[in-house]
Amino acid sequence: MIFTSEFLQPVRLSLQIAIAASIIALVAGITCARLMGKRQFPGKLVVETALMLPLVLPPSVVGFGLLVLLGRQGPVGQAFEWLFNQPLVFTRWAAVAAAVVVAFPLMYQSVKAGFTSIDRDVIAAARSDGASERQVFVHIILPLSVKFIVSGWVLSFARALGEFGATLMVAGSIPGKTQTIATAIYVAVETNDMLLASLWVGATIVISFLLLLLVHAYRG
Repeated sequence: MIFTSEFLQPVRLSLQIAIAASIIALVAGITCARLMGKRQFPGKLVVETALMLPLVLPPSVVGFGLLVLLGRQGPVGQAFEWLFNQPLVFTRWAAVAAAVVVAFPLMYQSVKAGFTSIDRDVIAAARSDGASERQVFVHIILPLSVKFIVSGWVLSFARALGEFGATLMVAGSIPGKTQTIATAIYVAVETNDMLLASLWVGATIVISFLLLLLVHAYRG
């Protein structure tokens, strides 16, 4: 059964969505950590708290917020429909958006920890030698934070791979189109197809275990 399209399709789609979402979260996380780290402004703590909210909010709340933004009456949904002449909700791009939102806080937190772990004297020495802010960031900050960035990306990928609640609300579980491993397990259990559900659960555990093993091995 593991070689059938019925089993492989959600696995393949989940991996595609997780890769896309984790790459977007990677770029957004580095950018936000950089901007938040170099600037002090009133309300900074509030902004940082808001960036971390998806970690603690119920999936239904995250899904509802995305539905408002991505729906046909929402600003993002209207822009998408104007550009591509189709609604955004119940597409794989909606699933990517949901995965990005829940994966981003892990990426941001990890990158921020990496940036703050760098010895300020090293950065100050580079600046005193005439390095521009861009050169300091590219040649010093990023290389010295690479372990944190890789760890954050792996954790973001794993989180995106397992996203369920928000994805179900904005993308549904359409076989061959938006059905990920998490939503497929839910449907399989509802229809009492316990064998197929068990196979997807096993695949998720194996992938997640390998990802976490990679993080620990890399950090070690």
